Amino acid sequence: MKKKYIIGVDGGSQSSKVVIFDLEGNIICEGKEPLKPMSLPEPGIVEHPEDDLWDSIVVASKKAMDSFTGEVEDIIGMGLCTIRFCRVLLKEDGTLAQPAMSWMDRRVSRPYEHVNPSVKYVTTTSGYITHRFSGEFNDTAANYQGMWPMNTDTWQWIEDEDEFNQFNIPREMLFNLQMPGTILGYVTEEAAEATGIPMGIPVVATANDKAVEALGAGLLGENTALISLGTYIASMVPGHENPKGTTHFWTNFASTPNNYLYESNGIRRGMWTVSWFKDILGEDIVYKAEVLGISPEEYLNRQAKEVPAGSDGLMTVLDWLAPANEPYKKGLMIGFDGRHTGAHMYRSILEAIALTMKNRVDEMCSELNIELENIIISGGGSNSELFMQIFTDVFGLPARRNVVNGSASLGSAICVAVAVGEYDSYERAIEKMVKIRDGFQPKEENTHLYKRMNDEVFKDITKYTDEILKKSYPIFN
Repeated sequence: MKKKYIIGVDGGSQSSKVVIFDLEGNIICEGKEPLKPMSLPEPGIVEHPEDDLWDSIVVASKKAMDSFTGEVEDIIGMGLCTIRFCRVLLKEDGTLAQPAMSWMDRRVSRPYEHVNPSVKYVTTTSGYITHRFSGEFNDTAANYQGMWPMNTDTWQWIEDEDEFNQFNIPREMLFNLQMPGTILGYVTEEAAEATGIPMGIPVVATANDKAVEALGAGLLGENTALISLGTYIASMVPGHENPKGTTHFWTNFASTPNNYLYESNGIRRGMWTVSWFKDILGEDIVYKAEVLGISPEEYLNRQAKEVPAGSDGLMTVLDWLAPANEPYKKGLMIGFDGRHTGAHMYRSILEAIALTMKNRVDEMCSELNIELENIIISGGGSNSELFMQIFTDVFGLPARRNVVNGSASLGSAICVAVAVGEYDSYERAIEKMVKIRDGFQPKEENTHLYKRMNDEVFKDITKYTDEILKKSYPIFN
């Protein structure tokens, strides 16, 4: 029987990945290209420089196609996943009118202002990249959260004109909305020449990056939470209703039609903080890792594994990026004494991520009145056995990771497999394409220590540290 292949595109916050899968979810080959540093022309303005979102996908696509050894005519479709909460302004021909606005840009949280006369369309990153591949002005409905005139019940534009007009985007500037798992268009000759991806294959709608990642992680059960370890760390559980006015979570579109994901509050610059700490250590850590023939991350994990749970009292507060309404917040490490080393600091960051997400997940589950039975960890951080064990100890629940841990690309492929009829349901596609790598069980003594540490100290630590930071903020800002 002839093999068939699917391309999954994952346009992330730090890099673009293009992965080619078979119908069993096995990675055949992939290409990856890092994004350029954000452009920060003035306070509050955060842009992707030049045409970096598309250019990085072009490079990653060429890398993937250059290493593909199968028959090109056996590639049956492409699923497209990109960053959420961004805003992209296009000219009439679909090219950029100005650099794409990052989710960190203050303008994306405000109604659109038509100050650039060359702007003809206002869309998302997925709408823009879909147009670059297909030439169509179509987009997935499931990537419109935030400041968009979107009816989250109907997955269509708001019909009431007064409510619609509050967003200040004329209807003719918006793309046509399609549901996840539908065909948005077909790869054009121009896009094929630029990327190497075969002309004429369908471009399939997915959703926003977190939702596609959840699909690719196999998240369908309502008693399982996914912890997504990305630049922004979030936790999600699936659901079928669209509750409003919630306190400890918000409702996101799922990557399956008419379903939702309940997403807790998260950690801004989450895994970025891990990378920041590694970079702080500089060339010394790189050299030591090279001597052992391992990556710098693995070197740090080996060192931190020797540190006891709780990092001998060293605790980290992960406010490396302050929210707009609390600009005084800063990252902290507190509790140093003579025992502490760089390994303690590294482990303390990992523990802070797990403890913070434990509190966020507990708040969400309490409001939803659900009790978790297990957790899934996805993202590059799940490669660390130490990090996986910390998570399962902090949560006191079994944790698992999958073979494909950067699961947004696999989620994109699953959407294609359903859209083109290779599988008759998302459940069947997940069963065939998502493979569990391994699982972890909590260590009782560590779970007990983390619970006490969290309940007695960590959960309320910012009530005290924020008061100091409020006083220092006027001095240094």
